Amino acid sequence: MSRPDAALLAAGSGLFAALLQFAGALKSVPGIDRLPVDLTALALLALLPSLFLLLLVRQWRVSAVLGPPLLGAGLLLFWLVLSGGWSRSAHVLAEKLPQIVLLGPPMLLAGLLVGADGPTRRRFALAVVGIALLVGTAVGWGLAQDRVVLGGEVGADPARTRVQYQLAGLAIACGGGVAAVRLVQAGRRGRLGWAAVLGALGLAVLLPGGRAALLAFGLGVAGPPALLLWLRGRPAAALGWVGLVAAAGGAALAALLLLLPQATADLATLDRLFGDPTDQMPARLILWGEALRWAGRTAPFGLGSGSFTIAAGTGDDRHLHPHNHALEALAEGGLPGLLLWLAAFGGGVALAMRQAGRVAPERAAVIAALTLPVGLTVMVSTDLGNRMAWFALGLLFSLAVEARRPDEASAAGPAHV
Repeated sequence: MSRPDAALLAAGSGLFAALLQFAGALKSVPGIDRLPVDLTALALLALLPSLFLLLLVRQWRVSAVLGPPLLGAGLLLFWLVLSGGWSRSAHVLAEKLPQIVLLGPPMLLAGLLVGADGPTRRRFALAVVGIALLVGTAVGWGLAQDRVVLGGEVGADPARTRVQYQLAGLAIACGGGVAAVRLVQAGRRGRLGWAAVLGALGLAVLLPGGRAALLAFGLGVAGPPALLLWLRGRPAAALGWVGLVAAAGGAALAALLLLLPQATADLATLDRLFGDPTDQMPARLILWGEALRWAGRTAPFGLGSGSFTIAAGTGDDRHLHPHNHALEALAEGGLPGLLLWLAAFGGGVALAMRQAGRVAPERAAVIAALTLPVGLTVMVSTDLGNRMAWFALGLLFSLAVEARRPDEASAAGPAHV
């Protein structure tokens, strides 16, 4: 196969990667949840050969700074498998550990390749914006037509589509971050369109009911564009953008609450944000406290992979995990688990901060927009078996990798793989 043919076939890598990363959110769209084939499996089957072709049609240059966090990720996987040897869990261990070991590395590699190749990265980012708009529109339409239910047990209401509101909100937050970066990048003609997209996503994030997603949306809209302006040598404009976003967001929420008092009940996110705090138990705080308590009682090696829920008294049920990846690594993997998690994920953040000034500002800003909401989410929800976290880690790692077309590599000198 010629390189041009392979490049044409690999052109869908960005789209397939976006479908895989946000398949959980897309399953909240009425109709998609009834596909005869699981969307996650379908996207994965399409992405794997596409990435293989991408490997063939590019020359790859890898920086040495990738070594330590990549080693940390490998050792973390090894330790989580090893700690399963003293786990008390049967169900959670059998479900979560294969997801970590079998899906984690491919997702990390996919994120690395997608983030390193410029055209693929741009297609991925635009696809994320499209997915965010689709999910937001579908959730809004579904709520208006009483066709969806926010959260709850799978299959509890067969007549309505179950919206995984955390994932729907996360997709909208990532799309909003990318849209904000494009807004800052755009010329005068393009700004109005991107402003409209950003406004639509700002309204959409109020629908699913995720408070973390609302915060992630705010951080994604404020941070990455400010990073872009800062890296372009405009620190005053960067600070001004953050102030503008804070003022606009505060004014929009105030207007909703003052002009439409019923909005707190109609918009699930506002209801959860401003509703009566006595109606809800601080479940995350309880889980975090239990994770710290059991980490101390089982130091230095932890409970063993998947054992937290049994120790916490909620049975062999994955739902009540610590809701914080660092605490999960500490409670189940002990001190080695926490140190290796910091080496992998903390090392990925450190790598991104180091490389931000060494790559194109637009590239650093887009990667920030795509990873910042996920980073916030893993500190308040999901467990280490979440494939989205590993893909986001790959995006961070991609800042230490450069992909070039063969003609560009020949002009610049030999590439090192």
